[in-house]
Amino acid sequence: MPFGHEMPPAVTARLQRMKAREVVLSVRGLCKVFDGPDGGTVALQDISFDTHRREFLCVVGPSGCGKSTLVRTLAGLEDSSAGEILVEGSRVSGPGSDRGMVFQNYTLFPWLTVKRNVMFGVEMGGQPRHAAERTALQWLGLIGLERFAESYPHQLSGGMKQRVAIARALAAQPRVLLMDKPFSALDSQTRARMQAYLLEVWRKVPITIVFITHDLDEAVLLADRILVLKPGPGRMQELLEVPLTRPRGADIVESAGFRRTRRHLHALIHSGAGMAPEDDVPLPNIPLLGMADDPVE
Repeated sequence: MPFGHEMPPAVTARLQRMKAREVVLSVRGLCKVFDGPDGGTVALQDISFDTHRREFLCVVGPSGCGKSTLVRTLAGLEDSSAGEILVEGSRVSGPGSDRGMVFQNYTLFPWLTVKRNVMFGVEMGGQPRHAAERTALQWLGLIGLERFAESYPHQLSGGMKQRVAIARALAAQPRVLLMDKPFSALDSQTRARMQAYLLEVWRKVPITIVFITHDLDEAVLLADRILVLKPGPGRMQELLEVPLTRPRGADIVESAGFRRTRRHLHALIHSGAGMAPEDDVPLPNIPLLGMADDPVE
């Protein structure tokens, strides 16, 4: 029963199948405190959730709720202050090959070709060069960039760089792909293409994805479930199921289920941040600056 509305039977069945799969990532009582002169800042408090094999989980919340801190802690790039993170039952104590990471900023090595960038993690994992090259070319083929194998990052567009970053993260065959606002620096058209690319890759690859975003439309479009965090400190507000069938095309944003889910998310986030719901936000009284005789309709 999402937000007081009946879940479509096909969606209910798909989510039941998903939750019957094994748990890949388990978070229990996770807390993160950053030390400071006044005793420290609590960034995350008592975060607990499970994600299943091939689940697509998005994390949203107001600014300052600890979304990026959460994903960096899941990646082992930040130490937790309390609680535990398990990947397939093994406790996370630092970065590991069982988790791949894609950042907001383009993190490709500028001195390496596209192919060598994708090969990097595979070679670090112990594959000989010829096998790593074969793996890299397979992944570049999957994301449609095989003809740019010998190009350098500065020769690529922003969207192409992020496609290479995704291929590099997945080439090492992690169990979980962690993504920290990976498309936020892209223009709207490129972002839409990247969302479609990611969904297609996820459809073909048995990977669990945890995706951080501040874009509610993006979360509803991509996710099976959405974790909503409260701010100051980051706490769990709701873990909601997205009542939309798959596959999802661009036209899904016009559906009643999409709009209803987005409104619900917006209300959660703004009520948690002490703000008014979306439809009740008053327009600010901003004076016109020399344009009073030519208003914008």
